Amino acid sequence: MSCDVALAAYLMFAAFNPATDPGARPTLIAAPATAPATAPAGGVAQEPLFKDIVARASGLKAEVEAYRGQIKGAAAPIDLAGFDIFKARIGELSALDQQGHELLKARGTDGDLKCILHGISQDLPLKLAAVTAAKTGHDQDLALRDMAYLLNDNVEVITAPPAPPV
Repeated sequence: MSCDVALAAYLMFAAFNPATDPGARPTLIAAPATAPATAPAGGVAQEPLFKDIVARASGLKAEVEAYRGQIKGAAAPIDLAGFDIFKARIGELSALDQQGHELLKARGTDGDLKCILHGISQDLPLKLAAVTAAKTGHDQDLALRDMAYLLNDNVEVITAPPAPPV
């Protein structure tokens, strides 16, 4: 599957919000199966780069949830303690996701993970910008919620067991 198709599918599901239209459901047409790429023993989740990505994304998600707790019920956006450091760490994670994409690409991996990592590396700064641009506490909370989903996805796409060959 090409990265463009995988990224489009990922973004479609990431952008889906049942609160705006509870009856709507995103759908995808299944792409033809491709030959599975050879993965390292134990999967990429055992490699230092990917372990680092998982650890950072998990930690940042916990920070996002703490920020959301501070915002609860606020009418206006609030100043988030340590947000400059948080922003820098999001930038570092974005760079690591891109590095993971490049590593898998260099290996000739023809899989979704390489494309999803590329998409996440591009989407993290966008989600961060949405948090910064929020004009209300509610908007700030929604932007942080979206950031939490993205960080969770970052963990799950790496730690998910490899799919069996079709």
